[in-house]
Amino acid sequence: MKMNRKNFIILLIATAVMFIILLLPNPDTLPVAGQRALAVLAFAVILWITEAVTYPVSAVMIVSLLALFIGLSPTIEDPSVTYGTSEALSMAIGGFSSTAVLLVGGALVLAAAMELTGLHRRIALYILSKVGTQPGRLVMGTILVSFVLALFVPSATARAGTLVPILLGIVAAFGLAKESKLAALLMITAVQSISIWNIGIKTAAAQNMVALGFIKAEYGMDITWGSWFLYAAPWSIIMSFVLYIIMTRLIKPDIPDITQGNSLQKQLGELGKMSSKEKKLIVIALALLILWSTEGLLHPFDSTTIMIVAVAVMLTPIVGIFDWKEVQQKVPWGTLIVFATGVSLGTVLLSTEGASWLSANSFEALGLTSMPLVRMIALLAAFNILIHLGFASATSLASAFIPIVIALAGSIEATSFSAIGLVVIMQFVVSFGFLLPVNAPQSMLAYGTGTFTVKDFLKSGIALTVIGYLLIIVFSATYWQWIGLL
Repeated sequence: MKMNRKNFIILLIATAVMFIILLLPNPDTLPVAGQRALAVLAFAVILWITEAVTYPVSAVMIVSLLALFIGLSPTIEDPSVTYGTSEALSMAIGGFSSTAVLLVGGALVLAAAMELTGLHRRIALYILSKVGTQPGRLVMGTILVSFVLALFVPSATARAGTLVPILLGIVAAFGLAKESKLAALLMITAVQSISIWNIGIKTAAAQNMVALGFIKAEYGMDITWGSWFLYAAPWSIIMSFVLYIIMTRLIKPDIPDITQGNSLQKQLGELGKMSSKEKKLIVIALALLILWSTEGLLHPFDSTTIMIVAVAVMLTPIVGIFDWKEVQQKVPWGTLIVFATGVSLGTVLLSTEGASWLSANSFEALGLTSMPLVRMIALLAAFNILIHLGFASATSLASAFIPIVIALAGSIEATSFSAIGLVVIMQFVVSFGFLLPVNAPQSMLAYGTGTFTVKDFLKSGIALTVIGYLLIIVFSATYWQWIGLL
């Protein structure tokens, strides 16, 4: 296995930073295991930010380091006894037993089903063919497709993978080059809209599952699909209108006067009649949506159980859609490994008191715990946006940041606000990723088409970030308090 010089140096730096933290004098208020967990966190963050090694490789490294370092650490309950590598390894892979990981796995299978049947493409083409040929209508259609796909395709990258070739086809139908203003307009709209609806829908993004996994582990409760939608969808709806206004004013393409809708109808016609597998998948997807949205209201089944049952149905011979051999080639198993490892690392940080110590010596030292709630949210959100600039994965950011927020919430008077609400709001901000293409995989996928520049993306990203941030503050002072989130 080859590794370029730059990445090798970064790996050495990450290792050096980790050992420096390990060799620092241990503060009286920080357990040895907590200090070692923080050392592994520093190592992980450097690798996640730089991608010196692939995310799945970093996951294996993190699990190994946790097993060794925590295994040789004295326990918090009895410092004369060490955890032992067996117990530490159980902690390091504890995230693999999280129900959130099962939900993500099921979501990836659903995304694979959409791809194998072609249903996602049919949905996108149908909506776009109905909105018209004017640039403003195409922007509106792109945002609408992003929302609809977010309901049924629980992967931001998969949604981008569906939209990008269709949007390129629209540009080509006008006889324009992929470097045209129309291409830039549609591509940037698509990925920014995907990021917006990652926040609005619980099952739309893996990073949401990370936060929910921590919430379940720390507070022993889950947030239903409907409750999440109630909290976040109004923000996403407003931001969708904001995106429309920004994009239609930011980029004004000159397009030929042709009946482009016919081209989309032609592409839709080329797909042929809907297959029996597509019809089955529509029934399954609609059933999922109905059951998710009525969770806790009309039935007692949680989102993960509903998802796993749906996967079982999709894999059942005769009534199903595909067999295991087909689906295993389409599911990015490395994503699940990284996701589970991120949950494990965060859980270890919480259980070894590393997260609470870091919170006490950073946010608490700045006086956040004594600030009014809305001001505290404003500062945390600003910090969240700032550090996101260094992360290419919102899942990794959630794994590193959410445990610290949980620890911070735990240090504040419990009756002053809802700790879970603070964690959920910070998770909304984790999904921002509007500023740079490198801050989200779906943005990088679109950027790879060469249809827009970083400067083009940044123009929309700055406005979306500022307005989205201000909306977070306004919602925290009003709507989220009114409905009981805070």
